Amino acid sequence: MTSPDATVYPYRQRIDTRWSDNDIYGHVNNAVYYQYFDSVINALLIRDGGLDIHAGGVVGFMVRTECDFLRPVSYPSPLEVGLRVDKLGNSSVSYGVALFVAGDPEPCARGRMVHVFVDTASSRPVPIPDGIRAVLKRLAS
Repeated sequence: MTSPDATVYPYRQRIDTRWSDNDIYGHVNNAVYYQYFDSVINALLIRDGGLDIHAGGVVGFMVRTECDFLRPVSYPSPLEVGLRVDKLGNSSVSYGVALFVAGDPEPCARGRMVHVFVDTASSRPVPIPDGIRAVLKRLAS
């Protein structure tokens, strides 16, 4: 039977654990889950949405994050990050994220993250650029 979690994240990206991700208890440290989520979100926005983190006039600031840790993962494990858009506003987007061991329909963690897009010079909120908005609309649940 397939878990509902396996089907509610329209974007999936594989990510591999690294030796340094494990903590003294032998599993990936909780803080690293946020790095996985943030890396997958930004890679998608850069690759498909045209986000230019070095010379662009707009960047996304992560202003809220939370995560429910359901079961541990350890190095070495191939993982998948699932991503969806829960709410798309004028200058902000709320994401639903989940971490899966590759091939397993049950998540190891579920999270929520919020990006606010800002002008790089003023750090003031601005409308989400059209290219990024198009990518986000495809992931809207």
